[in-house]
Parts: sequence; C-alpha cells; structure tokens
Amino acid sequence: MKPLSVHLEPAWHITGPTGQPLPARAMFWLAEVERHGSLSAACKAAGASYRHTWSLLEESEAAMGAPLVVKARGKGSQLTALGQALVWAQRRFEARLRPQLDSVAFELQAELHRVLSDVARPLRVFASHGFAIEVLQRLLTEADTPLEWRYTDSSQALAALRAGLADVASLHLPIGPLQASVLRHHARCLDPDWLYVHMVTRRQGLMVKAGNPLHIDGLTDLLRPDVRFVARAQGSGTRLLLETLLQARGLDPSAVSHGPTGEHTHSAIAAYVASGMADVGFGVETSARRFGLEFIPVQTECYGLLMPPGVRASPAANTLITLLQSPACQALLQRLEGYRPDRCGEVTPASACFEAWAEAARTAPPAAPWSGL
Repeated sequence: MKPLSVHLEPAWHITGPTGQPLPARAMFWLAEVERHGSLSAACKAAGASYRHTWSLLEESEAAMGAPLVVKARGKGSQLTALGQALVWAQRRFEARLRPQLDSVAFELQAELHRVLSDVARPLRVFASHGFAIEVLQRLLTEADTPLEWRYTDSSQALAALRAGLADVASLHLPIGPLQASVLRHHARCLDPDWLYVHMVTRRQGLMVKAGNPLHIDGLTDLLRPDVRFVARAQGSGTRLLLETLLQARGLDPSAVSHGPTGEHTHSAIAAYVASGMADVGFGVETSARRFGLEFIPVQTECYGLLMPPGVRASPAANTLITLLQSPACQALLQRLEGYRPDRCGEVTPASACFEAWAEAARTAPPAAPWSGL
C-alpha cells in the first residue's frame, strides 16, 4: 500500500478588464510558450491539440482585452509584455506560498495518518525551506515515515526545538570566522547536549540578471542608490547571514534599503530579480540557476539538522539518518547547483562540531517562552 500523501496547489483567479475570467489553464500555456519558444513546440511536448490550445489563448486575450502571445515569422511565438507579467506573477505567487502550503499539507497528512493507522507520534520536523531539505522530505514521505513537517525560519525552528515542540530543527551556519557570531545570535535557543546531523554545504551569494547589466560584483554594491535590492524576511538564517557579512565589512545593514519585511524563500528572491522587480537578491545558487540568473558567490555554509539525544534513538530518526547516508539521497543532493553532500548522515555532538557552540550554549540566558507560529 502506498503511503498517504496530501499535496496543496496554489491557485489564483483573474477577471480581466472585460469582466471575463482568465481560463484556468491559461497560465500553464503561457509558461509553456515562454519555455519552448513557440506554441506548436509547447503543444507537441505536452501532447495537446494546437487548435484547442490556440483557441484557449484567444479566449484569454479576449478576457484581458490585450494580446498575450505574438507570432513572428520564422521565430515561433513570443509573449507580450502582459503575457510575461502574468507568467512572472504566477512564479512569484508559487515561490511565496509553497512553504506555507507544504506545511499545511503535512498537518493534514499527519492528522489523517493518525486516524488511519495506530502508530507512535510522528517525527516533528521544523526546517527552513530549501532545496536539500525538500529532497529529504520527499524521501521520508516515500519511505512512509510518520511526519509532522513545518517550514519556518531558522529562529522559530530552534525555538521550537528548545521548547520541546519539535524533534528535529534545521540549522545553517557560515563556514569560517563568522560562525561564532551567528551562533551567539542563536545562543538563547541552543542546548549543549544536542546532536548535529550533517547534510550539505551550500553557496550563498548575489543573484543578478543575465549579463549583470549594473556591474554588481560585491556586497558594497547593495548600498548604491541605483540598485534595487530584495531581501529575505526577518528571522530567516539567510537574512541574518547577510547582515552579519555586511557588519564584518564595516557596512551598516540598515543602509541597505530592503525595509523591515522580505521574502520567505530563495525562489521568491530569484523570481523578483528575474522578473525585473529588483536588480539583485541574496540567496542560494540553485535558485539563481533555475531562474536563469547569474550568481556571484559570497559565503559557503553548512546546512544540517539538530536533534536531542533522546530523539536519535527513535525509529523515525534512524530512518532519516539512514536515508541521508544512502547513495541515492546523496546523488540527488549532488545534483543541486551549489550544494555538496558533506559527511552526509554523520551524527556528531553539536558542541564538538562547532567550536563556539559550547560557549554560546553555556553563557546563554534562559530560553524565551514559546510564542508560537
């Protein structure tokens, strides 16, 4: 019997200026035309009727009151500015909502799993959203491991683990002299006895449009008045990393005009830059490559999982670690641009793995009360 699985898809509905709704499949076909360079090639790849699909696009143009696709002799089909705007709006929409939808899906999945089977409490995983963790989540689901999975920012994940509301929490730290500074920031939530499960190293850096038209080559360029920068949300490990990097260079993080809020995923950052709504973002290399952006490496960091010693003995944690140690999992991680499986699946006391861990945990004030998500 296949494992129970719940998946939620983001959907939005547009009513054009004519009062007609945009057909549900319009977004899919606009994205396919952009991807393949012509409607005929898109239809061939999808095994769809050209006549039916062209009729759907004509209906879409009637709803919007403007062309969405133009044909160029010998050049296939191209999206108009409005067609491109719709495609990029869809991509930003999906990138923003995917972590939240996945978290809700896992809540529903765990509830149904409890009703359908008499099993022990699921493994509760709080993790910042990323590509490596998506691979692990998928493999655990395929292995029918009972899970309660929540995508959240790094600070909330550590707070949940310290409060006993999570069994596993993600942590990513810069490799090198900045590591101690980031650990001190998290000190209130650290425990000296936690274990660290190695997963990957990954590269974070600047994402810019192809060709780098503004000639951005380092963090100091983020302070230029002609550069529009999009940042990650407050509380995210990536935003903390960027602010720590700026401070280490003698730059004031508040001078970077990204305001108090930001985006919740690396893909949302990349989508902003690729759509022309920003000139530069800061995030992982994989997102940059998938959105056709250039990537300027700034910092390599380690990404792994924390768990208390008592959780390590559970069957679910053992499955998680065994999966990370498997060649199949490591091959999937190796395919992610900018990621490298590093001692993947090895379990080490966090205090032995990170030089500043013991001091940060020992000198930390009492953990703050859990404020929820």
